[in-house]
Amino acid sequence: MSGAGDGDATGFRHQPVLLDRIVELFAPVPPGWVVDATVGGAGHAAAILERHEHLRVLGLDQDADALAAATERLAPYGDRARLAHVRFDALRSAVERLATTPVSGVLFDLGVSSPQLDRPERGFSYRHDAPLDMRMDRDQVRSAAEVVNDTDERDLARILRTYGDERFAARIARTIVARRPVRTTTELAEIVREAIPAAARRTGGHPAKRTFQAIRIAVNAELDILADSVDAALDVLAPDGRCAVLSYHSGEDRIVKSRLRYAATGGWRGPAHLPPPDHVRPTVRLLKAGAWTPDAGEQDANPRAASAHLRAAEKLGTPDGTPTDTPTDTPTEEPR
Repeated sequence: MSGAGDGDATGFRHQPVLLDRIVELFAPVPPGWVVDATVGGAGHAAAILERHEHLRVLGLDQDADALAAATERLAPYGDRARLAHVRFDALRSAVERLATTPVSGVLFDLGVSSPQLDRPERGFSYRHDAPLDMRMDRDQVRSAAEVVNDTDERDLARILRTYGDERFAARIARTIVARRPVRTTTELAEIVREAIPAAARRTGGHPAKRTFQAIRIAVNAELDILADSVDAALDVLAPDGRCAVLSYHSGEDRIVKSRLRYAATGGWRGPAHLPPPDHVRPTVRLLKAGAWTPDAGEQDANPRAASAHLRAAEKLGTPDGTPTDTPTDTPTEEPR
């Protein structure tokens, strides 16, 4: 997720969120690779390379436009930067293929980027008239048009409720189904506006905001792949390496919080005042009990940063200094 800012010849503009904090978090890690699992326009990646000479960056992204921008942005760093056109759930295999030294860090910057929102042809935004698309990887088959027009009413309402926290999900889904086929972003936005009661439309920003967010998340399976991807990131880290995750949606943040906490407790859910059993082995330590958020100045400069939450953890080692294994079973998500 990013706002308007630094530009390049590709037109992919990127203003990285919580940049100084993220660069600071990776300062003490050992020499090696930082995997930027959502490299985007490479704003975070370039700053890490510029300020930390002991680090290299492996940038991953499923968006070809983002990779083109990152290629240009990171060209001055030569072989200290590598890029791969993959989704972040392929992080482990990308590391095995491309990272020749220990993985000292992993960074996730989740959500949609400003260039994706601001380019009408990508179909992410209700502010531009365009075909319904919303695919981060335009090689994939399923688009927003398929979700909107082919999903049954009950499942469509579930998507809007689960991924968009939309309280009028049932009304919106019913209206969409009645008005199919829906072909463009402005058609969808108008349908949503009509479905929401007039009193509710007067507050909370654009009435279609939550619906567009929910459909985008469904199209790109963003929450479905997140828990396993965070686990994989923790697993590939070398001892004293760090994982940092920027999220912009409450569902994302709940998953990140749950997986980091699980790794930090070894899965122990007993009373806090009792020591865990001997067999419980935490694999990370949390670097902050809660989350970092942008200050007022950054939010004013980049309004899309307002919802950002940054969580981070450091990989522990076994007594002999070798990495520990990250638990792979997924617990029930904890409330935020």
